[in-house]
Amino acid sequence: QLQLVESGGGLVQPGGSLRLSCTASGFTLDYLAIAWFRQAPGKEREGVSCISSNDGRPNYADSVKGRFTISRDIAKNTVFLQMNSLKPEDTAHYYCAAHWVPPNQFFRLCALSDRMEYDYWGQGTQVTVSS
Repeated sequence: QLQLVESGGGLVQPGGSLRLSCTASGFTLDYLAIAWFRQAPGKEREGVSCISSNDGRPNYADSVKGRFTISRDIAKNTVFLQMNSLKPEDTAHYYCAAHWVPPNQFFRLCALSDRMEYDYWGQGTQVTVSS
């Protein structure tokens, strides 16, 4: 059974940085698409960024392009989300999510549009951007 554990959230001032981590156990990252979603109070859960299985191609929501960077360490089975130039509107609970990708689908870029595609979810970590 795949388990995802997030860490790295906290309180930061506008313009500051945080790095979130998501460690997976039970599956190697080569066969997993991993995404970060976030949900603010009273809002829908939205996709922020994802990293594709096998080749690790990234995908970003328009709202975070140029500010957030997703990466992974295969040896540690961990995905990172480096968040720079944080804004108050980035305040949310951030969730790591994953779905298994069969080898014949390795060519696909990971997607952020449908959270139902992701079968496994972590408990999340809170990010608060405030002065």
